Amino acid sequence: MPVELYHLIAFLISVTFVLWTIPDVKTLGLKLGIVDRPNARKIHKNPVVRVGGVSIFAGTIAALVIIWLIGGFSSLAPQKVTEIWVVIIGSIFYFGIGFADDLFNLTPISRLLMQIVVATACWYMGVRIDFVSFPIYSLIKIYWLSLPITVIWLVGMANAINWIDGVDGLAAGVSGIAAFVMLVVTLFMNQPAAALIAAALAGGALGFLRYNFNPAQIFMGDGGAYFMGFILAAVGVIGLVKTTAITAVLLPYLILAVPILDASAVIFSRISKGKSPFIADNSHLHHWLLKSGISQRQTVLFIYSLTFWVGSLALGFSNIPSGWGYAIGATMLLAWQVRQVWQLKRDARSSKNTRNSKDTRSSSSSSSNR
Repeated sequence: MPVELYHLIAFLISVTFVLWTIPDVKTLGLKLGIVDRPNARKIHKNPVVRVGGVSIFAGTIAALVIIWLIGGFSSLAPQKVTEIWVVIIGSIFYFGIGFADDLFNLTPISRLLMQIVVATACWYMGVRIDFVSFPIYSLIKIYWLSLPITVIWLVGMANAINWIDGVDGLAAGVSGIAAFVMLVVTLFMNQPAAALIAAALAGGALGFLRYNFNPAQIFMGDGGAYFMGFILAAVGVIGLVKTTAITAVLLPYLILAVPILDASAVIFSRISKGKSPFIADNSHLHHWLLKSGISQRQTVLFIYSLTFWVGSLALGFSNIPSGWGYAIGATMLLAWQVRQVWQLKRDARSSKNTRNSKDTRSSSSSSSNR
């Protein structure tokens, strides 16, 4: 069987599994009261089941295990097979940490410490960043810095995806787009092991959108967000960063630039205000867009376009055939989305000014009558 066919099978199994199980997870979540209730910081108005990540997790893992059972790992080098299993085991623990938080509301420090322990274990078992790239010095082997840099990458990405999960469909869509781009890039760079994981995750994330896009019927919760963030980071490590090509080492950071920059900006903003970086607030990109008067759907579509754009740049820098053509198309799409956002923002401001003007005239008229 052609190697690429296994990737298609993994994608289809994951999509099917998620679409098949979500209704049952939703029903069970409602019965058990595992719901995310509205509050002053959150956008949704009604309680929503918050453990949809169970389906993403189960669908992705089931797809990979089935591929293994039908011989999909047989053509891979032993080291690559080991890396797949390390990523699978690590992702199970990351899902477990998030799922426990969904159920028992763990403290931020306890979650962080457990994530660091799991990331350290994954580094020890071979999922590690050995090189960094600098414009002047090319690739540099980082030796003992490999451990802290790898841990920061794995833990940071898991939390970055969790942090953008504040609008219906945002985290699932961004993760699905990033996973699909990683699938294409890793296949082109002859990294089929990483591509298998990316295919399974892309299927799970995009299948979940059927129930998570606005208006969302179910949320993925911390379990789903940590799981997807860890896998995206790990695929970047074993599929791209572990190669010795300068361009390949940089690609994961480009593909995941949107959640990386959003998380970095939020951390800087909180620290500069003297706040803990672990205390949630309304300083994310999606919050700024919503505050400007843009709808949830338009906000999500704009960030999708931004994610697709940076992903298309990764296709171009990978020298994939027609990669720069995709980048040009993505640039045009992003430009159109920027225009839409600007138009909607202008309309919202105009509508607000009109209401204020009417209120002023009404107040003046009332004073005159008195």
